[in-house]
Parts: sequence; C-alpha cells; structure tokens
Amino acid sequence: MAATILEIIAAYAKERAAKDKENVPEAVMKERALALPKGTFRFSQALKKKEMAFICEVKKASPSKGLIDPVFDYKTIAANYQAAGADCVSCLTEPKWFLGSDAIFEEVRKNIQLPMIRKDFTVDDYQIYQAKCMGADAVLLICSLMDGKRLSHFLTICSLLGMDALVETHDEEEIKMAVSAGAKVIGVNNRNLKDFSVDFSNAVKLRHLIPKEAVYVAESGVSQINDVAVLRQAGADAVLMGEVLMRAKNQKEMLTAMKAAAAEI
Repeated sequence: MAATILEIIAAYAKERAAKDKENVPEAVMKERALALPKGTFRFSQALKKKEMAFICEVKKASPSKGLIDPVFDYKTIAANYQAAGADCVSCLTEPKWFLGSDAIFEEVRKNIQLPMIRKDFTVDDYQIYQAKCMGADAVLLICSLMDGKRLSHFLTICSLLGMDALVETHDEEEIKMAVSAGAKVIGVNNRNLKDFSVDFSNAVKLRHLIPKEAVYVAESGVSQINDVAVLRQAGADAVLMGEVLMRAKNQKEMLTAMKAAAAEI
C-alpha cells in the first residue's frame, strides 16, 4: 500500500530531527530548553477571548497548492498580521514541501510580539525542545501521526516547558484521543492530510465533541470572508488561516474584513 503524503512528510521529519541531533545532541537541546524561563501558555491565553480569535499563517508553499507566494517577504507579512489585529502567528518550518525553515521562524519571532506556533510535523521530543529554544509559544501535534500514549507524552513535555500545543484532529476518534490526553487547544482540520481534499463541514459537524473548556480551532478551508462567519456560528473559538491571507493583495484589509464578519455573529 502506497504511503500517504502525510506519512512521507512525517518520515522526512524524523530524518530532519536525526540530522539536527548530530549538530546539537538531544541532551544539550533539552538542557538549553529547560534552562530558559518557563513559558506562560500565552498562545492559548490569546485565543481565550469573547470574540473569535485569528491565528494567521506565514507560509510560502504547500504540497496541495505548490508555490503560494514567490516573493515571500515573511517579516512584512507577519508585521501586517500584527498590525491588523491577529491574535497569534503560525510559521511553517518544514523545508521540503512548505519551503519553511527554522531561520525564517526565528527572524519572524524577533520582528513581532504576538504568540507564535512552530508549524511542523512533530514526531520526536527533540523538536519540542528545539521549538522552545527558537522562541515558540506552541507546537503542532497531529493526532494522525501518533497514538494516545505518545500524544500524552508530548503534551507533558509542552507543559513542563510552559508551552501550548495545538492538537490537530480530523475525525471523531482523533478528537476522543485529544480529549483523553488532556489537550487544551484542539483543532479540527477541514483538509484531509492523507489526500488533501477539503470538507469545510468537518469543523462544523465535529464541534459538539470538543469540551467547552477547551479552545476549539477551525483549521484550513477558509477561502472567502464569509467562511469565518460560518465557522463562528458553528462555535469555533478561533480560526487558523494560511493560503487565503498569503494570496490576498492586501493582508491588512482581508484580515480586518474577516474580523468584522466574525464579530457580526
């Protein structure tokens, strides 16, 4: 049976982590991370608000869409998000399919004050310690890539470091796994990462399974301004958007319009 694109990307993430360990051993990276001040979980705190929260993504490319922004002035993009009232910024560090890098993340981190999530395919403890050292406030944990025991383990490391985790789910079973592991920020991805098809109703139909005390993030599928109003009406606390903002001629105007649309609900 042929491997899915998600499995291929995850396998490459393992290779990347192994190579990074050759440069900085895991024990050293862990020691560095633990020596830093413990985080204040400010990523999740920024999402806990009366209005809909917006996580805006800095992304050059994706496996499903290819090259999204050939210019990719990532520092200006992130600054525009901050100026337009974004609550958090997501920055891709996966280098092969998303054309991201740790260096891009670190430059954006220096340029804005908002909470940031390192958007990558977490398959190793090392990547969480690494994210902490890069200045990340949160990491992405994809349920499709792990079992409940491993998810709980990763969440324990995040908690120890004072970091949040956006736990990404796609279906009922994965949501149950996230809830059981104690996830405090649960995302439902409308994009199936096995074949990259989009079912925008996914986030709507799965909302009732997510506890009220958890932050519910709708991920992917937003292509127009009214989409955020639909997700807000469905009970989403926050929305994570990438391509629609990256392709916008004026990111400030687009985000301002989306915030206004969500506020009307």
